[in-house]
Amino acid sequence: MENYPPELRRLLDKEAIRDALMRYARGIDRHDDEIAAQAYHAGATDDHGWYVGNPAGLLDRARELHSRTSDVHHHYVMNQTIDLDGDMAHVETYYLAAMRRPEGPIDMVGGRYIDKFERRGLRWAIVNRVCLVEWTGALDKTDIATNADLFNRGTWDRTDVSYQRPLEVGRPDRDVAI
Repeated sequence: MENYPPELRRLLDKEAIRDALMRYARGIDRHDDEIAAQAYHAGATDDHGWYVGNPAGLLDRARELHSRTSDVHHHYVMNQTIDLDGDMAHVETYYLAAMRRPEGPIDMVGGRYIDKFERRGLRWAIVNRVCLVEWTGALDKTDIATNADLFNRGTWDRTDVSYQRPLEVGRPDRDVAI
């Protein structure tokens, strides 16, 4: 990999960092600590406000919190700057978390992840993270997306359809007016 032109090396490094952030979001939403932990190097520290410490502790607490307070949650990563400096990178990523309570509104949280990434060997991962919460809000719950007769439902384990390789559609063709 050392033989790549510098411009290509930068693109590959940035994509590896983005991939780590996507694994974090997917792992959190699927309650899959193994996938989420891939975003971090050993010895990393995460300051999530309500938890400051190692990633294993954060993931355990996040899974417990989400299981207790929501029946569905999605963590989105959006606008991003990646400042590469050799084997280190300063990364700022905007996020949006939407968490639906079983009985009521959808809690919304917007903020930014400020991360220090390092490349160790060929792997980019977080060594330090500060999670900034910059706004919160709520949306009313609607029922169309929860109609089990219309839509497939996700699960918080490896039975979720996203783990299926190769993906197969198991339901018969239909066209339902909604």
